[in-house]
Amino acid sequence: MIDRYTRPAMGRIWTEENKYRCWLQVESAASAVLAEDGVIPAAAAKAIEEKGSFSVARIQEIEAEVKHDVIAFTTAVSESLKQQGLGEESRWLHYGLTSNDIVDTAQALQIKEASSHIRNGLEALLEVLKRRALEFKHTPTIGRTHGIHAEPTTFGLKLLNWYAETQRDLARFDAAAEDMRVGKLSGAVGTFGHLKPEHEERICARLGLRPDPIATQVIQRDRHAAYISAIAIIGSTLDKIAVEVRHLQRTEVREAQEYFSEKQKGSSAMPHKKNPITSEQISGLARVLRGNAQAAFENVALWHERDISHSSVERVIFPDSTILTDYLLAKTTDLINRLLVYPERMKKNLESTGGLIFSGQLLLDLAEAGMLREDAYRLVQSHAMRSWKEDLIFRDEVAKDERIKSLLSPEKLAKTFDYTRQLGNVDAIFKRVLGE
Repeated sequence: MIDRYTRPAMGRIWTEENKYRCWLQVESAASAVLAEDGVIPAAAAKAIEEKGSFSVARIQEIEAEVKHDVIAFTTAVSESLKQQGLGEESRWLHYGLTSNDIVDTAQALQIKEASSHIRNGLEALLEVLKRRALEFKHTPTIGRTHGIHAEPTTFGLKLLNWYAETQRDLARFDAAAEDMRVGKLSGAVGTFGHLKPEHEERICARLGLRPDPIATQVIQRDRHAAYISAIAIIGSTLDKIAVEVRHLQRTEVREAQEYFSEKQKGSSAMPHKKNPITSEQISGLARVLRGNAQAAFENVALWHERDISHSSVERVIFPDSTILTDYLLAKTTDLINRLLVYPERMKKNLESTGGLIFSGQLLLDLAEAGMLREDAYRLVQSHAMRSWKEDLIFRDEVAKDERIKSLLSPEKLAKTFDYTRQLGNVDAIFKRVLGE
């Protein structure tokens, strides 16, 4: 991922240096367990753990010749031991292991670390969504369906909806991350031809992982697809939030907008412009996450006990997806934290149709007062369509209708057009989501 979208802590996880550091961590854990069982000399395990080292440049130099990254890595580490007079010990490095015993298990370590950052990002977003939802709990605004005014809601409910969805994102992500917290050291086709299952269990325990109950030469990629999918869904939630902010910031709406600093510029040609650039960036980068999910799906079907068609893909999608998710969570949290909200504009928009948004309530009140529902619908719709077409005040027009006046007193009609009546259950919804 390019530096523009990479936060340092997450970026460091996916450096070549850290990848090989994780490989060496797996090699050391394997050697230690095998030494405990007398499979390899204890001195060899100690040397690998304490003296084993590498240079990324040297690994790359070797790989350019041998065309195999794990062989290049083990060769470089063996060289480092030999240079320290530990040539005899170096021959026990990678004993009984195959390449993907190291690669898949080490990748699980990287994903475990990356997942902790993403989880922290989700929790930070949840905190700010909850705080701002409570802030605007009873701030009335118009609800829109199909982009058209529907019925009143509150801005707090919008935020609360995002909060609840993000909670589900966190639950899905936790499950997917836990599913990825597995290692495998079962050999070339997963049969433990050279190590024992108990060796794998103890090696994984040293690394803070669980052993995959069954694998081929690789951990099966349904786990990886589920993880990248969970990330893509997080991205879609952030996209959803960003799209709503973009709509609310439109000139004709102006109910909310991104924070815009005094020194910020919106356009090279139009000095008046304040564009929702952060929201647009969130929406754009979320598309990358969804595209990566498709690539992860394609990785599930491998030939027989393995091929490497998945390997090149994962070198891209795991760093890019975790780095982007970390970045987008931070961006969205800041977006919501500093979001400028305009309750007066919301009220103005709410009242802009002259009461048309209460047509459903009027329909119910007329039916309750004795009018057949079909007749009430035709009557209310005729007033609504005429008011919309001729730019009339719907509330005033229905108040003149003798059929309506005969059933609804002025007091009852005023109650029909009172939005607080329709928002009477906001507290109950908040209680459902947040509890006491």
